[in-house]
Amino acid sequence: MSFYEVIEKYRDFDFDEYWKNVTDDDVKRSIAKHRMNHMDVLNLLSPAAERHMEEMAQKAHKESVQNFGKTVTLYTPMYIANYCENHCLYCGYNCHSGIKRKKLNLEEIDLECQSIAEQGFKHILILTGESEKYSSIEYIGDAVKCASKYFPSIGIEVYPMSVEGYKHLVSNGAEGLTVYQETYNEEMYQKVHIKGPKANYKWRLDAPERGAMAGMRTLTLGALLGLYKWREDAFFTILHGEYLKDKYPYIELSYSAPRIRPFKGCFEGIMDVTDRNMVQAMLAMRLFDPHAGLNVSTRENLEMRRNIMPFGVTKISAGVSTDVGGHSQNEHDTAQFEVNHDCEVKQVTDMLKSIGYQHVFKDWNRFEYIHE
Repeated sequence: MSFYEVIEKYRDFDFDEYWKNVTDDDVKRSIAKHRMNHMDVLNLLSPAAERHMEEMAQKAHKESVQNFGKTVTLYTPMYIANYCENHCLYCGYNCHSGIKRKKLNLEEIDLECQSIAEQGFKHILILTGESEKYSSIEYIGDAVKCASKYFPSIGIEVYPMSVEGYKHLVSNGAEGLTVYQETYNEEMYQKVHIKGPKANYKWRLDAPERGAMAGMRTLTLGALLGLYKWREDAFFTILHGEYLKDKYPYIELSYSAPRIRPFKGCFEGIMDVTDRNMVQAMLAMRLFDPHAGLNVSTRENLEMRRNIMPFGVTKISAGVSTDVGGHSQNEHDTAQFEVNHDCEVKQVTDMLKSIGYQHVFKDWNRFEYIHE
């Protein structure tokens, strides 16, 4: 079974009509539940639920402190290549964007790792553009192996691979996989992915499951809010996580709710997603699964991150550069998107301290994990 079969069950579902009829009592009943179903998720994402954000936030905070305390893991992304074979209307890496292309060799990757490690990071996310030609599975595997000398936790955010491809990365030290479906609406997905391997909706949709089958310890899911109706994309993100945890109970699941950031030649069809919209999506994620991680990147400014930390954020990025080699080579022309300029490590740690939270760089040790 694929998660696509779950999506198919809602193919003819009238989301707008359902949300129009959700009442205050419906929302309150859903908030009060210990274990929620899909209709409860819809209720929490409804316009009516906007009137109950405070109640949702209070419950989210209580359950988050109970399950995670007031500690937050810091990580940073490391961009090692930005070559891409896709034409995606919303992404600064797309093959027609005109940005400078660059790929680090292993010596440069080692220097980049050293520069990041000197800042104290123990969790790292390795990213490339989506081009197997320029960023082969072997190349990414070598980068992971290099990074494993410096970091006990290595995640990847690259093009979708086969189970065997992910197994190769796991064997070299990768333990986390991040895959954003971008939008779960298949029609809009095809509209914004003009050409390239990424145009294959189902291949991307099933990538997290292939990662779980290959032995990835952690999975991070999300949709890029702003490409389509945020309520529907948040709904299917939550259901995707449920599907994966039911089939692979050993994984550590995290949700993310990123919003589109500006880039050169930015897509003009972006749908507005307000701060309040994003918070509502995150609260629904937290309340549906109190044990899932919640990740917030530097797509959001420091003040926004300060405000949403108490709702259950467990992981946050800092010291971010989206340029290839941006930590060690002072690169400024290869970025995927513009980050906010208040993401330096000290700024983030000072923010966390000011609201009573403690940052951690390291929260686990790599070990050999065997599963059937």
